[in-house]
Amino acid sequence: MNEPGTIGWHDLTIKNAEHVSDFYQAVIGWEKEAFDMGQYEDFVMINGDDEEASAGICHNKGGNADLPPQWLMYVNVSNLDESIAACLKNGGKVIGEKRKMGEDGRNHVLIQDPAGAHMMICG
Repeated sequence: MNEPGTIGWHDLTIKNAEHVSDFYQAVIGWEKEAFDMGQYEDFVMINGDDEEASAGICHNKGGNADLPPQWLMYVNVSNLDESIAACLKNGGKVIGEKRKMGEDGRNHVLIQDPAGAHMMICG
């Protein structure tokens, strides 16, 4: 679902995605599925009951090297450039550059609100 204002995804980017994905598999009950990143694998965490992808657990490498080690939600916006401008105008920060996400090729960018909290916005 890409409807503006909805949360489209959650992921966690950390140094040891293999170990931490095992942790969430044991604690939450998610199954993990490797996701090929070229020279390494990140993980898609699958809800075993409905076999839906629930979240991602990623290594902080490559394009993800600058992401904070916290669960990030990805929120859909109707116009990414307008949302970036509004973020900056209202005291927020844009962290890094726009990047492509997933097979649909949508762009997303990491922002930080005036309180210091992070989220991805996608458009």
